[in-house]
Amino acid sequence: MISMYKFAKPFLHLLDAEDAHQATIALLKILPRLKPPQDNSNLSVQTFGLSFPNPIGLAAGFDKDAEVFEAMLTLGFGFVEVGTLTPRAQPGNPRPRAFRLTPDRGVINRYGFNNHGHAPARARLERYRQSGIIGVNIGANKDATDRIQDYVAGIDAFATVASYFTINVSSPNTPGLRDLQEPKMLTELLARVIEIRNKQNFYKPILLKIAPDLSYAQLDDIVHVARTRGVDGMIVSNTTLARPRMLKSPYREEAGGLSGAPLFNASTRILAQTYLRVENQFPLIGVGGIDSPETARIKIEAGATLVQLYSALIYEGHELIEKIKNDLSQMLQREGIPLSELVGRQARHYAQS
Repeated sequence: MISMYKFAKPFLHLLDAEDAHQATIALLKILPRLKPPQDNSNLSVQTFGLSFPNPIGLAAGFDKDAEVFEAMLTLGFGFVEVGTLTPRAQPGNPRPRAFRLTPDRGVINRYGFNNHGHAPARARLERYRQSGIIGVNIGANKDATDRIQDYVAGIDAFATVASYFTINVSSPNTPGLRDLQEPKMLTELLARVIEIRNKQNFYKPILLKIAPDLSYAQLDDIVHVARTRGVDGMIVSNTTLARPRMLKSPYREEAGGLSGAPLFNASTRILAQTYLRVENQFPLIGVGGIDSPETARIKIEAGATLVQLYSALIYEGHELIEKIKNDLSQMLQREGIPLSELVGRQARHYAQS
């Protein structure tokens, strides 16, 4: 599969970014289902009440409709997050809505939660019979009259099939969605989703995914609400609306959320700031610009117990997963420390970087 991607990459990059993504999904659907590679024991992570074979996860947005999560686990990810899923199917924003910023190794998208709704994704997840960790990222329909109820519906719909839930209130591509990060609305949202979660037969962790474009005062409020309401963790961060001056691509001014390498510094800084505010009350997942073993390690040192990537696959291919895992495992062996000792050990440094 690795060599297949290297062969396919030049052809995929001739396509529109969204067409290339759809072609990749179609290819992954027909690949044989193999056992995931055996990871070194020093990469295992016990957190959220779950046992992760390694800390490298696939971020939401790649497998929007839970179509290829098994294939991605086969490629070596320690966990896969599907979605974002909304109760009803919706087309998302008009095309074109995804752009490769090749000189910058970044991506801008304004998809707008395009997906086929809860029902087909749930049916596919119900057929899954293996032990891989599958998170479900849930959101609200663009035209919802009660957006909080859409999140409640997501918990109810996937309670028996999700390993954990991600509450996505930080996508920049659904108008008004980020308003749910404000303290009053966030308090109500978390109270209602945790209430419905607690009524289920199986306890499923609830994680809150936040934006990188927060002031420190806003971050203070969000972390306070998250700690008070008792979330199980946070994911830091989603895409950014900022446009760093260093961007070279002609697509740099396209509307939407920027991901990939240009997001790395900002997302790492807000991750470290979040880690310091959380004070070990719950774990964090670090996302944004991971494209090498070094950037993965920095995320962990900044405070991430687990990490996720997506945009880097467009440029590096799936070989990146094993490259990160091998480098991380070897580094832990050289230093003679467990992975847990790496988490947050440079948080104060990266909080100021």
